[in-house]
Amino acid sequence: MKISIKGTNLDLTPAISEFIELKIGSLSRFIGAFDEKGVVEVKVEIQRTTKHHRRGDVFRAEANLRLPKKILRAEHSDADIRTAIDFVKNKLKLEIEKYKGKIREGKIRD
Repeated sequence: MKISIKGTNLDLTPAISEFIELKIGSLSRFIGAFDEKGVVEVKVEIQRTTKHHRRGDVFRAEANLRLPKKILRAEHSDADIRTAIDFVKNKLKLEIEKYKGKIREGKIRD
């Protein structure tokens, strides 16, 4: 699985990049069958939504997971960037499970 990370209006530190690689990379065990073909790609964008606010949902994380015949998307805003990334990972996991369920039912064909 290839992971691309983009930071908007904030510094993309090595610690945040490593955290994203760890969290989003853990999803690879759920998409192993698709990853064998080498077509799985994840684009993660993290951003600071505003520069003048100090409280509230200041950070936003978004991820687009490209699978065969489907793009799964998740986003979340939070006061902490790491929490936003965790929520995005959990949302993507649920989307992957729904997608795999549809494949098992025969609604989507490889």
